[in-house]
Amino acid sequence: MRCSVRFNNDLPATAYAPLAQAAEAAGFDQFWVSDDLFLRGVWPILSACALATQRIGLGTCIVNPYTMHPAEIAMQAAALDELSGGRLNLGVAAGAADFIEWIGVPYRRPLATTAEALRALRALFAGEVPARGVQPPTGWTDEAYLRFAARPIPLYLGAMSPQMTRMIGELADGGLPLLFPPESFAETAALVRAGAEAAGRDPRAIDLAACVWVSVDDDPAAAEAVLRAKIAYYGAAMSDAVLARLGVPRTAMLAIDRAVHHERDIARATALVTPAMLRIGIAGDAVTVRERLAGLVAAGAQHLSFGPPLGPDPLAALAILGRDVLPPLRAMAAH
Repeated sequence: MRCSVRFNNDLPATAYAPLAQAAEAAGFDQFWVSDDLFLRGVWPILSACALATQRIGLGTCIVNPYTMHPAEIAMQAAALDELSGGRLNLGVAAGAADFIEWIGVPYRRPLATTAEALRALRALFAGEVPARGVQPPTGWTDEAYLRFAARPIPLYLGAMSPQMTRMIGELADGGLPLLFPPESFAETAALVRAGAEAAGRDPRAIDLAACVWVSVDDDPAAAEAVLRAKIAYYGAAMSDAVLARLGVPRTAMLAIDRAVHHERDIARATALVTPAMLRIGIAGDAVTVRERLAGLVAAGAQHLSFGPPLGPDPLAALAILGRDVLPPLRAMAAH
């Protein structure tokens, strides 16, 4: 069973190389970093990680074709893949409309735009000119190709909606679906399988990462506190379907969003996070994390992806996961 770890791009840029080294030492297979707007850029972060590690795969989770043109994504990804010795996995998605609209970029046709970006990236990595789309970006001319050889970098698709999740099966090499709550894995896997079968692809060839939010610490209360902060910042970007699954009204998330992004009152925002909202992720000690993830392994998950916030001390969290969580879950998957 594959295991990966994901970090937001909200830490000091110099923090990531030591984290990547710790993840590699703890036995993780992949190390992913996000590229959320107005935080640190993912490309120099992963470049530093590439130079500091030997084995672990590196990935973007995610870049989007609205704030970065697919040509620029291909250039950055191919260069980073060279730098890392062929260890890059490229995570792409439509991104969150709320965040993209902060900069006045119209958030149109997310499914079609993302699909066109995936096809363009495949063509560029193959040394070809992408096919012209029906909507921007459409201006691929005969000169639109990489001027150096690149390998077919694996494309992972980030997803939350059912339609985007099906697209993982249709077009991507792997998937980064956020499982809110983690127990929604079986439903997500079924959508990916349906998309693959409809496209004539083998679902078993797709690396479907069961992406969960985890906060682990020997002190369960400390672990819960940092998950609260994570939910407070990102909760309003979650779909109505996710909130309905959790029994959380949209109005409750909007109140938290106002406290975070408009009033800049993080303490008030985290206080508004309810027990139902906390079910979005997993917070507690190693036993709690193992117990909830065991259900995903039993449901057939072959890739567990541990996402931020990880814990009040990320380095300590990596050690706990590597020592007390990954070995028993991998043993369970082997049987």
